[in-house]
Amino acid sequence: MRPYIDKVMPDAWNAAQNFSAEIRTAALKRGLTPAEFELINVRASQLNGCAFCLDLHSRQARQAGVPQQRLDLISAWRETSIFTERETALLAVAEAATQLPLNEDAKADLAGALAVLGEDAFVAAEWVAIAINAFNRVSILSEHPVRPRDASGKVVRQAEA
Repeated sequence: MRPYIDKVMPDAWNAAQNFSAEIRTAALKRGLTPAEFELINVRASQLNGCAFCLDLHSRQARQAGVPQQRLDLISAWRETSIFTERETALLAVAEAATQLPLNEDAKADLAGALAVLGEDAFVAAEWVAIAINAFNRVSILSEHPVRPRDASGKVVRQAEA
């Protein structure tokens, strides 16, 4: 078992949390909603395979009002019409910022997203994606566990799950 890097260097972890809080505040001031913020977090966490962050941000997305159907289909967002134009722009930003380096398709997606979102929301979305990608790496490298939860979201002991 590898060490939890957030526990071994708590000062760095606190700085990362403060960074994330500043990004959230700035993103909300620039027009992102809490639900949109969480859509970015969920999609980047899916792409990175970060189970801990995916569990956390899926719950937070539901709390922010993202319908379960959207969460269920987020990995196939390009194949469905249930997402708004703005949501698809945000998801395109999440993907481009997560799957570096940028290729021509990603550059085209970003240009389209900028046209839909406007500069403030577009840049805010990029910063949200940057922040969640950092947290994904902390959780993946630390092998943070996902704890079983009941239907209400309460953590249950393994024997109950």
